[in-house]
Amino acid sequence: MIGVDIGTTSTKAVLYRETGEILAIENNGYELYTPDSETAEQNPEEIFAAVLLSVGNVMKKSAIEPKNVSFISFSSAMHSVIAMDENNQPLTNCITWADNRSAKWVKKIKEEWNGHEIYRRTGTPIHPMSPLCKITWLEQDCPEISRKTKKYIGIKEYVFYKLFNQYMVDHSIASCMGMMDLQSLEWDQEALKVAGISAEKLSRLVSTKEIITGCDLKYAEKMNILPETKFVIGASDGVLSNIGVNALKKGEVAVTIGTSGAIRTVIPKPQTDPKERIFCYALTEDHWVIGGPVNNGGMIFRWIRDELAASEVETAKRLGMDTYDVLTQIASRVQPGANGLLFHPFLSGERAPLWNANVRGSFMGLTLSHKKEHMIRAALEGVIFNLYSVFLALVEVMDEPVTSLKATGGFAKSALWRQMLADIFDREVVIPESYESSCLGACLLGLYALGEIDSFDVVEEFVGTSHKHTPIPEHTKEYEQLMPIFISISRAMLGEYEKIAQYQTRNNNNE
Repeated sequence: MIGVDIGTTSTKAVLYRETGEILAIENNGYELYTPDSETAEQNPEEIFAAVLLSVGNVMKKSAIEPKNVSFISFSSAMHSVIAMDENNQPLTNCITWADNRSAKWVKKIKEEWNGHEIYRRTGTPIHPMSPLCKITWLEQDCPEISRKTKKYIGIKEYVFYKLFNQYMVDHSIASCMGMMDLQSLEWDQEALKVAGISAEKLSRLVSTKEIITGCDLKYAEKMNILPETKFVIGASDGVLSNIGVNALKKGEVAVTIGTSGAIRTVIPKPQTDPKERIFCYALTEDHWVIGGPVNNGGMIFRWIRDELAASEVETAKRLGMDTYDVLTQIASRVQPGANGLLFHPFLSGERAPLWNANVRGSFMGLTLSHKKEHMIRAALEGVIFNLYSVFLALVEVMDEPVTSLKATGGFAKSALWRQMLADIFDREVVIPESYESSCLGACLLGLYALGEIDSFDVVEEFVGTSHKHTPIPEHTKEYEQLMPIFISISRAMLGEYEKIAQYQTRNNNNE
């Protein structure tokens, strides 16, 4: 079975035996185009080519017979929008979750167009990442595009359209659009009205277990598969990674930190938050995922590396070491709490728990005694503090106590960062063995769709544990003192963030 994950930076395909053993992995990256601070787009054709290449190469690497592929199942990044014309050609690039150009419509939807009630029904907070806001912006501000648009689709719909010549969207991706009623699993009439479109401009809604065959012959050949191979439409990367890390039972919480980050738990029926801090997305009809995404995860570490650590990068090169390993070693020389230096990691606005594209990053508490290593440590701690503030909102909405914390993503390669997570959350952290959690989740959903398993519990046989971290009480004590300060600063600064953002926007426009 093949799991394909269409991500923001690359598409990955993993070929598994049905016992969960990995036979081949392939990963192909593509550009994120950011010509200005508001725009974040990708070329849908580059992504489609990466899908074909990734599947084709795992087939080549493993040398298995095409007839032995029981199915291909998909995971995909959320919140993307592509406008398609009458001839089914893209009018726009793929506008990703990180694009902020719809920000001014967010305010209007929230304040004048009943946005809170739309969120309560659809589960996606009103924010520039949301396709509801993006489509509203395209309809209102880009008439030359909206006039020619036949369909608004996401990247997975684009891939499936190319392969099967039909427009369909699974309930999971649709539930991340802010336009599907979570109870009826139909397009929400009020959301459509706000966006200024009819349901005909969106794809047909299908279950995440939908199975499709009859792949376009030329693409099947490129992927080294048979055209009759079963394709399972699958779900979004976020909800699938909960299956892939075995965080499915009551009270089990998954934390992911890749470029961005998220914290999630699975519940049996949809539920939203009166304070609008968390999302609710579909996995299957009786598995729903609530949680919060953060914009600022591993990208903060990358920023530290690129902007503050030129000499360390050189040293790492000379020693043949990974730069990040060198930086975490430097950070580990500093005591937890970085001597009272706090870093608010809002370098690209923030989603949960603030849902505000205008918040900005800052170091708070700097003194002459602070050195570069304090700044590196404070930045790593800031990412975890921010996730913990989302966790507090999630716990308020959950009906059960938290029983376990499972963590994955690129950050899991760093022992220091894993330990920080245990210390700040004051809980044991389990790191599952599989780093390819979304691809594994997609394959388990595929087995479930084909009726080969009757629950996701079999994931326990697939996923071992690579690390466990127990909180260190004296570290936790330090963090307990700093956490409330971290939260209250980010709340107290909201008005100032707006002013700084306005100033920056004005300056950018003048340059």
